[in-house]
Amino acid sequence: MLIRRLENWPFEGLSGGASELDRLRRDLGRLFNGLPRVNGWDTPAGVFPLLNVSQDSENVYVRSEVPGITLDQLDVSVTGRSLTVTGERAIPDEQSNVRYHRKEREAGKFRRQLTLPTDVDNERVQAKYQHGILMVVLPKSEKAKPKKIAISG
Repeated sequence: MLIRRLENWPFEGLSGGASELDRLRRDLGRLFNGLPRVNGWDTPAGVFPLLNVSQDSENVYVRSEVPGITLDQLDVSVTGRSLTVTGERAIPDEQSNVRYHRKEREAGKFRRQLTLPTDVDNERVQAKYQHGILMVVLPKSEKAKPKKIAISG
């Protein structure tokens, strides 16, 4: 009777793939452990303001949450197929003896640039700011609007 010792069964021959996955896991761990931290906490994504972009047959709509900002701190511009929202958010300073447990609201200048999904008519763009929400309506250019083609037969 022959007895064969199978130490790695049923994964015999698969160690190469497993070691590659282990190496990848270690590399990703090193990468993420090397990220900078602020006040001992993980740094926020840094994407401000958040944007929602939608469209219908006539317009492209951009909605953005920018609470606590006055109109003189906000600027919207359109160039070609690019929309840029810039501004500055000021947060009042706390007392000098305050110790934060968590600080996620950052103050300072921000800039978001977005490539629009279609050509727009820059002359008819409208922006409205109400209750902390910026709403930009970008009318599509005539050449970007769908056209009904008559079929002859």
